[in-house]
Amino acid sequence: MKTEQKYRVAPPGFTLEQWKTFNEDGIIFIEDAISDEDIQTYIDAIDRVAAANPKYTQGGYLGMQNIVERDPVFTNLIDHERHVGYAYDLFGELLKLHQSQFFLRPPGGKQYNQWHPDGARALPYGVFSPKLPLQIKIGYWLTDLPREKMGNLVVLPGSHRHQYMDGYDTHKSIPGEMVVCPRRGTVTVMHSSIWHRVEPNESAVVRYNIFVAYCPSWLTPADRFHSLPEWLETLNREQRIIMRSYSNAYHNAKPPASHFPLFLERDSGIEADEGAYQEHVELHRRKRQTMHERLDLLGENNQEQNVI
Repeated sequence: MKTEQKYRVAPPGFTLEQWKTFNEDGIIFIEDAISDEDIQTYIDAIDRVAAANPKYTQGGYLGMQNIVERDPVFTNLIDHERHVGYAYDLFGELLKLHQSQFFLRPPGGKQYNQWHPDGARALPYGVFSPKLPLQIKIGYWLTDLPREKMGNLVVLPGSHRHQYMDGYDTHKSIPGEMVVCPRRGTVTVMHSSIWHRVEPNESAVVRYNIFVAYCPSWLTPADRFHSLPEWLETLNREQRIIMRSYSNAYHNAKPPASHFPLFLERDSGIEADEGAYQEHVELHRRKRQTMHERLDLLGENNQEQNVI
């Protein structure tokens, strides 16, 4: 089913190698993904929003949420071609922005956090989705962090498959951990269930970074209830859809027909899976396969051919 080009084709997402690493480790690293010009634009926007916060003290720690509504530079991250394809590969036509944050972690060594997964604690996401994440977090690293104790992210690769770990609620170093030392301009894509913590910053450098997290539309957002209608009117079509600021609660599970397709299929440019439904079935009622479903089906077909 070809359609007019009034809709955008889905931006690039996981390569097969990235998808394998993501499943094995729970995190992937994309170096040199952000230009020096864009890095400075993001840093300037962080400084601008921080300076307007009456609770912020120059040179102090600051973490802010729902940043996409605070500055147009951050608004553009909602559907940015640099990263939104990774989220679309997982959550497809029901893609939603879960959370947007920036952090200023200055020297001082006091601002760190303990081992935890993202999302719920009493019933972690992995209870309901043991294979796939119910949230992925895109990290924009805007500062060179060449060594430990610079406010680094610390992860335990492969731990997204486990709901328990002895280091939980502690900040202690554990065997197998990875202290992330990214170059500025690196983008990370992180599974919500990977266990992680943040090191203190004992350097002379302020750590700047941005996180943009995504989830399926039926998961509750993490940093807002609803967005201002006046602000939503300033967004493009895809941004408005991805924010999922519905007045009808059930639209979170069954979005309105006008919200389909969110994107056209990446390779074919079509708006629905071919041959899956009879023509009378309306587009918004049709299930569309996500990237991982296509790969699983391809693997099953390959196995059948090998058996034959």
